This record gives sequence, structure tokens and C-alpha cells, in this order.
Amino acid sequence: MTAPTDPSRAAPPRATFADEREIDAFVETLGRFERREIDAEAWRAYRVVRGAYSQRQDGCHMLRIKLPQGATGAAQLRALADVAGRFSRRYGHVTTRQNFQLHFVRPSDLEPALRRLAEAGITTSGAGGNAVRNVVACPLAGVSPDEAFDVTPYAEAVTRHFLRHPLANALPRKFKIAFEGCARDHVATAIHDLGFRARLRSAGGRTVRGFAVTVAGGTASLCTSGTPLAEFLPAADLLALAEAVIRVFHARGDRVNKQRNRLKFLVRELGFDAFRALVEEQLAKVLAEGPPRLPFDPDAAPVEVPPAPQGRPEPPTVAEIVARLAAAPPRGPGEPPAVVPVRHPPPEALAAFVATNVRAQRQAGFSAVTVSLPQGDVTAVQLELLAELSLAHGDGAVRFASDGHVVLRWVPAGEVPALFERLAAAGLGRDGAGSAADVVACPGADVCRLAVTRTRGLARLVDERVRERLGAAALGAALPVHVSGCPNGCSQHHLGAIGLQGSARKLGGRAVPQYFVLVGGGAGEGGAAFGKLAGKVPARRIPEAVERLAALYLAERREGEAAGPFFARALERVKAALHPLEQLRLEDASPEDFVEPGASEDFSPETQAGECAA
Repeated sequence: MTAPTDPSRAAPPRATFADEREIDAFVETLGRFERREIDAEAWRAYRVVRGAYSQRQDGCHMLRIKLPQGATGAAQLRALADVAGRFSRRYGHVTTRQNFQLHFVRPSDLEPALRRLAEAGITTSGAGGNAVRNVVACPLAGVSPDEAFDVTPYAEAVTRHFLRHPLANALPRKFKIAFEGCARDHVATAIHDLGFRARLRSAGGRTVRGFAVTVAGGTASLCTSGTPLAEFLPAADLLALAEAVIRVFHARGDRVNKQRNRLKFLVRELGFDAFRALVEEQLAKVLAEGPPRLPFDPDAAPVEVPPAPQGRPEPPTVAEIVARLAAAPPRGPGEPPAVVPVRHPPPEALAAFVATNVRAQRQAGFSAVTVSLPQGDVTAVQLELLAELSLAHGDGAVRFASDGHVVLRWVPAGEVPALFERLAAAGLGRDGAGSAADVVACPGADVCRLAVTRTRGLARLVDERVRERLGAAALGAALPVHVSGCPNGCSQHHLGAIGLQGSARKLGGRAVPQYFVLVGGGAGEGGAAFGKLAGKVPARRIPEAVERLAALYLAERREGEAAGPFFARALERVKAALHPLEQLRLEDASPEDFVEPGASEDFSPETQAGECAA
């Protein structure tokens, strides 16, 4: 990738993931479609694998941009900002797969957008469709105090192995891979088709690196926690095993029934023992052919080093930040994110931010700083500012996280106050990361063809209600809330301690937006736990519902008890708390009950054909 402005300060740039020849082929295929030489179905199947999806509005595309492991340097942040500013709405969305999505991109703007991204080493290849999707990794990999080892180089090696692999973009269905090195599973490896968790073993007087491997996890129509495939896979065999599983899925996966063709259905159909035998057969073939090798010593991968202290650029001043935000605000169509600059926040605001958003790295004297993005949205100017702040205070790079956060790493502990002051001025100084006021949301029915409900307005109201009514106690408690506009779960609502799934009910012949409230989800050492249905609550009452459940958790949790396990054991108490909110009679309904939060017109639960399995 292109090096940031200040190489002495920045993390070593990655080699490019882009290929201009792919863009040439994309442009040529788009031209063939516009000349009617290929039909709409052929064009759709081609473009979605390359990240270009139709959205709810005709004539516009959602462009999904692939950021392997969420690792993004200053040059890439500037490229994302440039593309968002010129070809979209001056803002974009961070997804639960550590991708970056732009909406309302016109067909004529796809080529210049792709070429600008490629200049910075960014690709969209494999960002959608029936492909090996973005390989996610723990956003704290390399700096976490309790990790076994840094999984980033291994995840990147898998990314590059399958990027433009002859099978990887021609699978029966999408295929998802995740890596975690920490004791806590930050990326929910158990819901992936392949999940790798770092492990260490002693052998012959030396330490050997490897992975515990799970296979065939997933959410949506059949929530499944991945099944253990290997207790300890030596890191040297990582690529060979991944290759073997992909070969089995490519050969045996269902290519007809798009609702039942994820890997989890194949394993269910064959039985796990038969599936394992097929993998072992393919693994033997891969090893006999001469297995793919990691580009480094499997037991001594490259490690991160502190950035050079000299040559750091001066960060922008608070006044400059506020002026730049005012000069280029996000725009419609749709409801843009609210950016609220805070000039010179008080000391108590810094203390709250440090308590919930800052953690010490395993490298003494450095901190990892979590920047919470409301509903996962970030503006073009904010991206530019993050690039500058990462160079001034960090290592010139950030990690996009699966919960819609951005993590700045390698921040000297003494510089956290100065960084916070500038983040606050940029509207990025919110505390409460991971709390009930830090809602993870998909883009929803504003743009998505599959969504039943609009999620972003609701998420904002939940955030505001929790902050106003429960205050610091709630902001300091880890209580993940995830909201999705449909059952597919792009926000991973099945894994939320509180998960909200958009739906509808009829009242007097009119549609009322509502949400299925699921509780007790989460992912950890024992696999994934999926939320249980606790109620069906009208959308306008969801902020109160979340407040009630958060208050219940704060009042009745046991010492050290996490929110997911609490709600799982207190399910009947949760149902009782929600029951009064579920009831809605026609004679008691207000006009607002028929309108979604963030909307002005009556709710109409219209969906369109999706393209995920094109």
C-alpha cells in the first residue's frame, strides 16, 4: 500500500491488495451490460463478488470496500475519505466484518472510486457474493496484554492466499473466516465458517504456535456455533487446512437452494464425521501436492514495534478541526449522522473516556484508544482527522473493529489527554464503548433491500435514552446491544446481550414497526450463545425496553457476571419486564406508533430481492 505522509512515524505499509487489471475487467463488463451484451443477472453475479451491490434506490450502488483484518493506514483512511466525499454522501459505514461501505454510488462513479482506492492498495475483490469474504481479526492483535500471539500476520496470509484464488470467488455461498488471539473472543470466531483461536504448546524444548479450529458456524436462518475441527493445528499447516476445507465446500456445497447452502448446512447434511473425513482426504492431497507455505517462520511471525518518536507531524488544533467539520458536513439522501463537536471537554469527560475507551497495551507506556462511531457511521472529514491523529499520536494506522469502533494503537499514555481533546472536537470523543449506549447497527431500510425497519434512528434514540436515564453506571458496564433491520443479522444481533430484529405487526389494518427482543447472546471460549426471544415490542417503545433491561442487569447481576449470561438465566424476569411494553391496542395507539424512529411517513414494511447470494 502507499506509504503515509510520514514514514518514520507510520507502521510498515502492507503490500497492495489491489490489481488494476481487475478494475479494467470490471469497467469492460459494466460497458457490456450497458450495451446490453449481457443481461442484468450476469452483471449482478459479476459485480457483487467485487463489492458492488444494488440498494433500495434504483440507479445507485452500495460499494463494499475490503479492509483485511480492519488494518488501515493513514493513506488508506485518506483514500476512503476522498471516495466518500466525492462519490457518496461524505460518510460511510463500518461493518461487523471490518469492511467499509458507501451508499448512493452511481454506476458512472464506480470506476473512479475503484481506481482511487487501488492507488492506496485497497481492493473490493471478494467483498461480497459467493466468495471467501474479508478475513477478520481481533482489533487488539499485536498489542493485547493477554493474547497468545499476534494473529495479524496469519490472517493476512490467509487473505492473500484466497485473494484471486481459482475457487475462492466461485463457491456455492459466502465463506467467512476469523482469527482471535485474546482470551476474550472479540470477533466471535464460533459463528464463522472457519474460526482460528491462537494457542501455544511446548514441544522438544521450544514453543510451537498453533490454532484451535472451529468450523461451520453461522447466524441468520440457522444459528450455529462452530464445531471443533482441531484442538491444536500447528501454524505451519494453517494454509493447507484452509485450502482443504474450501475444496470440500466448493465440491460438495449446495448450488441450487440459496437458503440452505452455507457450509453449516453441508455439515448438517453429511454429518460431522463424514465432513471431517472429506477434509482429511483433501488435506492429504494438499500436502502431497506441496502445501502452501506461510511467508514467515510459523513460530516467529513478524511483531509490531513502537513507532519512531521523532518526526511526528503536529496534530490539527481544536479550532481547525471544528472549522473543517463545518465546511464539509455529511449529506443526504437519507438521514446523515449527527456530528457534535465538543470544544475543550471538562476533566470529568476525559476520566469517563479513559475508564471505558482506553486500555493499556502489553507494550509498557502505550495505550490502545477505542473511538466509538455512533451506529458505525463516520464522515469523510472524520476519516481525514483520524489519519492525521494516528500519525501525530499513534503509529499511523488504525484497526476497524467488528463492533463499529476504530482503535488507535501505540498512543503514548501521556498523550491520551491531548488525543481525547481532538477526538472530542471531531465529534468522536464519546465514552461508554461496549455499553448499552453504544449500539451496533446495520444500515437498515434506509438503503438495504432486505431490511424491514430503519435501524439508525432507533439506535440513536436508545443511545440517548440510556445516557440520559441511567448515566455513568450504564456507560461503565459492558452490555452489547445490536440492532438489525431483518433476520439476516448484519449487526450480529443474535450475539448481542440484547439483540433487536426488525419486524412488523398489523393493528387496525395498518402496519406497526416492531422489534423481536432477543437476550442472552455472546461468544466466548465455549463457543457462541444465541439470544432467546423475550418479547415483541413496538419500535417507539424499544428505547424504554432497553432502559428497563439495562437497569435490571445493573440491579441484579452477580459479582463479575457478564450481561449475556445474566439475561440467559433471568429470561423469565426479562419477559415480565417487557410484557407491558408489548401490549398495543388500537384505541391506545398514537400516530407515532405507526412511524419509525427517524422517519416522517407511515411505516410500510416493503422489502426487495437481495443480492447476497447472487
